[in-house]
Amino acid sequence: MMADDLFIAARNAMANSHSPYSNFPVGAALRTKSGKIYAGCNIENASYPEGWCAETSAIAHMVTAGEKEIAEILVTALKKDGATPCGGCRQRLVEFAKPDTPVHLCDQNGINKTVSLGDLLPASFDLD
Repeated sequence: MMADDLFIAARNAMANSHSPYSNFPVGAALRTKSGKIYAGCNIENASYPEGWCAETSAIAHMVTAGEKEIAEILVTALKKDGATPCGGCRQRLVEFAKPDTPVHLCDQNGINKTVSLGDLLPASFDLD
């Protein structure tokens, strides 16, 4: 499968998840328009809403590196096949991706479904 490298990057990031409160490790990886891959994991905090989701971490790595256009994203969770980005992360993704950007959802062996970002968040906020 073409996005195997994204799956590997997300699984490697997920292995570093700091999720002692939810015990729900998540990894995400995104490929930019330039072809580079940025990955992230969820990082929880005792002040629960102050944690970072895996998608947010991956976006932060991408922006820090000077890139701003997501070509595709992949999400994987250790304890839930087909886990999707939360609502906040969907809106964060919209900031850097287009409605037709593929979002790959995984089981423990790889991608089991691909949807568009527009399907996940059809009425997003945008500059228009």
